[in-house]
Amino acid sequence: MTTILEPSTPKLETDLKSLAADLVARAVAGGASSAECVVREGDEFSTTVRLGQVETLKESGSKSIGVRVFFGQRAASTYSSDFSAEGIERMLKSALELAKITSEDPYAGIPDASKLGALSAPLDLYHEDVYSLPGPERIDYARRAEKAALDTDPRMKNSEGGFFDAATGRKVLANSHGFLGEYRRSYCSVAAVPIAQDDQGNMQRDYWYSVSRSLAKLESAEDVGREAARRTLRRLGARKVKTAHVPVVLDPQVARSMLEHIFEGVNGDSVYRGASFLAGKLGEQIAGANVTVVDDGTMPGGFGTAPFDGEGIPTRRTVVIENGVLKSYLLNTYTAKKLNLETTANASRGLAGTPGIAPGNYFLQPGKKTPLAIIAEIKDGLYVTEFLGHGANLVTGDYSRGATGLWIVNGELAYPVEEITVAGNLKDIFKNISEIGSDLEFRGSVASPTIRIDGLTVGGE
Repeated sequence: MTTILEPSTPKLETDLKSLAADLVARAVAGGASSAECVVREGDEFSTTVRLGQVETLKESGSKSIGVRVFFGQRAASTYSSDFSAEGIERMLKSALELAKITSEDPYAGIPDASKLGALSAPLDLYHEDVYSLPGPERIDYARRAEKAALDTDPRMKNSEGGFFDAATGRKVLANSHGFLGEYRRSYCSVAAVPIAQDDQGNMQRDYWYSVSRSLAKLESAEDVGREAARRTLRRLGARKVKTAHVPVVLDPQVARSMLEHIFEGVNGDSVYRGASFLAGKLGEQIAGANVTVVDDGTMPGGFGTAPFDGEGIPTRRTVVIENGVLKSYLLNTYTAKKLNLETTANASRGLAGTPGIAPGNYFLQPGKKTPLAIIAEIKDGLYVTEFLGHGANLVTGDYSRGATGLWIVNGELAYPVEEITVAGNLKDIFKNISEIGSDLEFRGSVASPTIRIDGLTVGGE
């Protein structure tokens, strides 16, 4: 997940906004035709408990500032964590000097003032309660998750740890077109990664986790630990299978990777470079009629929600694929200019450099069948619980990845399998999504329900 930044005291909040606005004004006074400034402030707590003992414990705070300046179509950026008057002056001076000697880019620039703004509706992004637990209780949260996993079954022999994280933060963005905005975010998570061992000494690991903007909505440590144990135990006794052409069902945690491949394919950077198999496909049928993919940066409480994007443009809801038809790429201002299109408010930026592109809350619309109902319709097939490695060529669409999972026999999950590959082509995979589950759940900014894909090759012995 994107690093999250901590809000400060009211006085310092005002100071940071004033600092950002003042730095932009000083850049323009220094000769820049336009400028923008980003200030990030935050702190974080994280702990790992292994076999009941604290293995790592980290508490950190950070504050940083970055500026990007333009001299016409020349641009440069610098950043610093030094907030002294001398540090700020040195950073700004460096950016102004660099911008004068960089190459011109006809597509460079910040958005027109008419496009800038921020959502005014409450977005439920910040909850103070993520830090409401004292330190020992945060550690205990991680310890309880691990203990619940290990206590589930005698075959639970080891652990890679129980984990608890919390962070809060703040971002300020200002530019010379009159934009000055800020927002806060909070985050907490708990996870467990247990290891099980069978009578022959063979070991398997799996995991489970919960994430939330608010501690009050975080799943209990015990529930997370027990689910991690269930997912681990079902992998014991894994066997190999023979190569076959069978239906493949993807668990929601691995189905997300298919959504990520679509995102990479509709990312404006990939499209204008001609490095995407979806370049030039707007308006064409690229997936089955049951496939609708949405990017929505406005969902209250969402992990990809923000009142404005990395350039100060209000976030929005964009239908990327509708009933299988490619409706939109995901763009920032730069790539929109390159493609002669309009930005979709998906700009994402750090402290320096040109903005990139990131999803908001990016998801596959759910269907009506439960996962069990989808599995029940398959006589012989594969249920994938984990993909291994990277095997997608975004230019050609060729796809091949290692996988582990469970074999489906007569509509039921019969036995675990491993050392297999799943292969096909993304151009065909999206058209062969024959079923979409009803179990859409966000555990991050990208989410997918269970999906069934036909026409894939499962490579084994």
